[in-house]
Amino acid sequence: MNANVHKAHPWHGIPMGENAPELVNAFIEIVPTDTVKYEIDKQTGYLKIDRPQKYSNIVPALYGFIPKTYCADKIAALARERSGRDVTEGDGDALDILVLCEKIITHGDVMCEAKPIGGIRLIDGGEADDKIIAVLKGDEVYGGYADLSELPQGIVERLKHYFLTYKNLPGEKAHIEITNVYGREEAHEVILTSVEDYKDSFY
Repeated sequence: MNANVHKAHPWHGIPMGENAPELVNAFIEIVPTDTVKYEIDKQTGYLKIDRPQKYSNIVPALYGFIPKTYCADKIAALARERSGRDVTEGDGDALDILVLCEKIITHGDVMCEAKPIGGIRLIDGGEADDKIIAVLKGDEVYGGYADLSELPQGIVERLKHYFLTYKNLPGEKAHIEITNVYGREEAHEVILTSVEDYKDSFY
């Protein structure tokens, strides 16, 4: 029996995909039905509970990250160039991705293939925190979209609203800013830039 008895680390041990950035592997941490926010433990690669969802924010799509990416100096430089803001650094995590799909996926800790169609550039306390927007490969409803500009505007506004509010406490001043909403080509550029940050940081 030649099976690998060791679980691959979702961030470091799973390939991004041979057709990236047109089609990428995404590791999904949380889904819209989750009432607890899960995230990958960087040391072990297992999902851990980050915090209960205290308020009514519901993640509007499958939410996770692209393996073997990192948001550091090069992502920060790209965000400074495109936003005109004083971006000090990347957020120090893998590149986030939201995957739109028709079907109800009941839990995270799964992989899927996704087609990036755009992204949302967040600046969070001076840190670049891009969110790649993608569609699930083969999805009957969303799979045919090729660029964020093709999505119904209501879906884009829902995504923006989530990220503008998901960290705020009631009555607290907002500290997250959306500076850019971009399409497929820039999403590919962001992904490839995060790969360079990953190589610089881990190789």
